[in-house]
Amino acid sequence: MNEIPVYQISVPEYKLKVFRNTSKTSKKSNYAVTTWYNVKIPQIYWDNKPDFEKIGAKIDKCLKKHFIGKEVVIRALGSQEHKGKSADELIKIIKKIGHDRYNPARKGDRYENLDNAHIDFFALDFAINNKDVYFKHFLEPFYFWPITDRGEPIRIDIAIVYDFSKLFKVPHRYKGRENELKEDGFVFKCAGNKADAILGIIKIL
Repeated sequence: MNEIPVYQISVPEYKLKVFRNTSKTSKKSNYAVTTWYNVKIPQIYWDNKPDFEKIGAKIDKCLKKHFIGKEVVIRALGSQEHKGKSADELIKIIKKIGHDRYNPARKGDRYENLDNAHIDFFALDFAINNKDVYFKHFLEPFYFWPITDRGEPIRIDIAIVYDFSKLFKVPHRYKGRENELKEDGFVFKCAGNKADAILGIIKIL
């Protein structure tokens, strides 16, 4: 089995502030908000959001350096969601089993779909070229959506880059969005050697 390369990039300006009093469980509900797409974000988080475009461009530079011209599938995650595990420990698991879904009982990385389709993981696929923008599209939703769901943002520190040719895309539908066919579900073509589908891992400091 080939060694999976890990590309480390330092982005010191990618720091997230957490304001506990904006949590859904907080008694303070009269804070100012700003609308991001169709969700309301506490103004204090909006005012303190990172420069997603600038930070994303730095990570894109690493992505393009190593994967230019390739059809890839990228799964981004934050090690903070994996209690008791550091980014390095999580990367070690990913290199061994091919993904970060190491615990079937763990909540947060499995979602029911209306078609009951089997899905190994959720990610986005891209054809990597020199002109397009990529990681900005991960940084923003990882920041904004968790604020509305759990009261604080998630900082991405790991991105798994898969070879698209070694995966199958699984179209699926979510409850409440029955008319929208999602294409972010994937399964491994070779279930016996899932790690072989990984082209590399980007660790974001």
